Amino acid sequence: MTQNNAPNDNVVVRFAPSPTGFLHIGGARTALFNWLYAKAKGGKFVLRIEDTDRERNSAEAVEAILDGLRWLELNWDGDPVSQYNRADRHRQVADELLATGNAYRCYLTQPELAAMREAAEEEKRSFRVVSPWRDRDPSEAPEDAPFVIRLRAPKEGQTIIKDHVQGEVTYANKDLDDLIILRSDGSPTYNLAVVVDDHDMGVTHVIRGVDHLTNAARQTQIYQLMGWQVPRWAHVPLIHGSDGAKLSKRHGALRAEAYRELGYLPVAMRNYLVRLGWSHGDDEVFSTDQLVEWFEIDAINKAPARFDIQKLEAINAHWIRNSDDDELFRRIEALLPYIPEGQRILKAFAAGAADKLRAFIPAMKERSKTLLDFLEGAKFLWAEHPLVYDDKAAKLLDGPTRELLGKLALNLQELPDWAAEPLEAEIRDFAETEGLKLGKIAQPLRAALTGTTVSPSIFDVMAVLGKDETLERLKQATAT
Repeated sequence: MTQNNAPNDNVVVRFAPSPTGFLHIGGARTALFNWLYAKAKGGKFVLRIEDTDRERNSAEAVEAILDGLRWLELNWDGDPVSQYNRADRHRQVADELLATGNAYRCYLTQPELAAMREAAEEEKRSFRVVSPWRDRDPSEAPEDAPFVIRLRAPKEGQTIIKDHVQGEVTYANKDLDDLIILRSDGSPTYNLAVVVDDHDMGVTHVIRGVDHLTNAARQTQIYQLMGWQVPRWAHVPLIHGSDGAKLSKRHGALRAEAYRELGYLPVAMRNYLVRLGWSHGDDEVFSTDQLVEWFEIDAINKAPARFDIQKLEAINAHWIRNSDDDELFRRIEALLPYIPEGQRILKAFAAGAADKLRAFIPAMKERSKTLLDFLEGAKFLWAEHPLVYDDKAAKLLDGPTRELLGKLALNLQELPDWAAEPLEAEIRDFAETEGLKLGKIAQPLRAALTGTTVSPSIFDVMAVLGKDETLERLKQATAT
């Protein structure tokens, strides 16, 4: 049994997460590959929530997944589809398979299945269910006995998966047992539900993790027995940590949204995630428009990808440097509700710090790998009085230095044009008059105005703080 590939026009792809937790970084990449392929082919990207496990699913998990996709800006077409709400349709297809003889009622009991499993272990062979009810008359079953519905899968020949990533993968039909498609309580199983939903939603290409490759063989059999078009398959490699082991918590954040809280930009995450398994020559940095233009599933690599936080930081730093100032400010503002200091900063924004930060963005771009770096470097803008000095800054502000800064403050009071260039000229003249190198003035000045010894150009700092705030902080520093 060989799959019959779907035509290449009218592409429809889907992302189908189970709402048992957050949007995993691997799931985010799968969603991205699907979204990009839909965009590249002018097709549709649909979303299905596979919420049939009612005990493990939650509304909070659904919202977390949707929130993660929205943050990554992977917008889907139409409303999300609930798999649970389609259970009647799944049962209808199971009945059709029964009616055509392509499925059967299986009355095997749990003790009988346990005995089969035990015999396989004793004989050191893989366990495979061979149900006597495949060819047995259902009338021989005990009255009112519970049953499942199994697929009457072909026993001869092969099921061949022609995969865009894994190549041609062959399964001997004798090794694939008769899949349960309807449980004894009437609930559909995963493989049946997925096939029915993908068929009804018009899915032409299934792009998902390589851990579903065996499912592709089982699902192909259902498609064939229903006489439906088999979608094209693309089973993408797993993501490993930088050490080559399966990605886990010890490698860093696993939630896609956690990277928002760490100050990463959506464009950087899309750029980095697509490189975990896909390539375009030796290019490392891509705009989203370029990705849409160039993306092809045939270019997805077969080998597992390695997650490298340093590469992600480098790409994020690139996009921070190359972002429009207003766009970057919007991203910073959108981040604030998700970080511990966010509410305090928002209050400072309302009191005027927003304009200061907006003006300070050009000075901070080259210094920041993440938006958290950005906020850390700019926190002096909304620092409360009296300013708190870190240890290094406090050591700089000794008696002679405070006296020197006091003299500088008197000069600055008379400066008519409060901007970076005239401030630099004034302070250089002051240093020369005092017989000092510029650093001997600039560094304690930085300590007095920011509370730290690290910042962008001190002249930019002074210009953004403004004359009144600069002189007030110098007054505080010289009075201690």
